[in-house]
Amino acid sequence: MIQAMHAQSPIQRRKSRQIHVGSVAVGGGAPISVQSMTNTDTNDVEATVAQIQRLEAAGADIVRVSVPTMDAAEAFGRIKRQVQVPLVADIHFDYKIALRVAELGVDCLRINPGNIGREDRVRAVVEAARDNGIPIRIGVNAGSLEKDLQKKYGEPTPAALVESAMRHIDHLERLDFPDFKVSVKASDVFMAVAAYRDLATRIEQPLHLGITEAGGLRSGTVKSSIGLGMLLMDGIGDTIRVSLAADPVEEIKVGYDMLKSLRLRAKGINFVACPSCSRQNFDVIGTMNALEERLEDIMTPLDVSVIGCVVNGPGEAKESDIGLTGGSPANLVYIDGKPASKLRNEHLVDDLERLIREKVREKQAAEQDMIARS
Repeated sequence: MIQAMHAQSPIQRRKSRQIHVGSVAVGGGAPISVQSMTNTDTNDVEATVAQIQRLEAAGADIVRVSVPTMDAAEAFGRIKRQVQVPLVADIHFDYKIALRVAELGVDCLRINPGNIGREDRVRAVVEAARDNGIPIRIGVNAGSLEKDLQKKYGEPTPAALVESAMRHIDHLERLDFPDFKVSVKASDVFMAVAAYRDLATRIEQPLHLGITEAGGLRSGTVKSSIGLGMLLMDGIGDTIRVSLAADPVEEIKVGYDMLKSLRLRAKGINFVACPSCSRQNFDVIGTMNALEERLEDIMTPLDVSVIGCVVNGPGEAKESDIGLTGGSPANLVYIDGKPASKLRNEHLVDDLERLIREKVREKQAAEQDMIARS
C-alpha cells in the first residue's frame, strides 16, 4: 500500500552549507532542487528563451545555459532579462566570459578554477562572484580529467575524480570563497556513486548530483535512477540534474519522479497505477497515459491511485487524495479515502480529470486560507 506523499521521508540528509542560486536555496536542509540544461544555440535568444520557459513551466528550479564565447555571453544577458528561473552559465577556460556574465546578472558560475589559468585570473573571477553574490559550481567529469591525473590513474576512477575536485576546491579555499557546490560525474554508475560518497565526507559544501551522459530517455532514466537513488538514499545530494539525450523537459519530469518516490520532494501528482491484467474493468494504461498528458500543468502535490479492479483498488484508494477502483457496472471513486461517487467508462478520463482539478483547487484554497491565518 502506498504511503501518503506528505509523510516524512526516513532519509537523513547530509548536513551541508547553504548557498543561493538566485532565489533558490541549495544545501543546508533546503528542498533538493531539480535542474536541466538548454540544448539550443545560446546565440539564438528566442529559441533559448522559449526552451527555458518550457522548463520553468515543467517545474525546473534552476536552468543551466552553455556560454562558450563572448557573443554567447551577450546573448545570455538578453536571455536573462526575459526569464524568471535562476540561470547558471556554463563556462570553460575563458575567465573573461565569466566576468562578463557576472556583470549581466548570472545566478551561478559553472567554471572550474583550475582550468582558468593564472592565479590572477582565478582571483578576478572569485572577486566578481563575491562582489555580486554569485556562487560557483565546480564540475568534474570523468571524460575530461586533467592529463596528469589520466596518466597517474591510467583511467578514470573515483579517486581520480575526487582528486580533481579537491584541486579546484583548493583554489577557492585559498581565496576564502566558501560559496560553491561540486559535482563529480561519470557515465559509470559505480564510479560516480563511489566518488560522491568519498567527496561527501571531505567537504561541507552542497553536492550537485548527476550521472553524466546517461543515455536516451529510457536507458538514461534507468541508469540515473539507480545511481542518484543510491546517493539520495544515503542522504547525499542537494540539487540534481538527470542527463538524458532527450527533450530537456523530460529531465525535469524524471527528476521530480525520483524525489517523489523517496518522499524527498512533493510537486505535482503522485500517480499510483496497476500494470493492468485481465481483471481490469477499464483501460488502465490508456487512462493513465491520458491523465499524465492532461495534468502536466498541475504542480500542487496530490496522490492519485488508478487501479483496474477491486483486489488492490480499495486499499490503495483509501491512502490517496483521489482513488479510482475498477468495478462493474461502474467504477468507484474515493476522495480522501472515502467512497464518493461512481464513474462509467464512457467519459471516465474527462470525469476523473474534473474531480482531480476540483481537488487541486480545494487544496490551493486551504493553503491560501492557512497562509492568511498565520
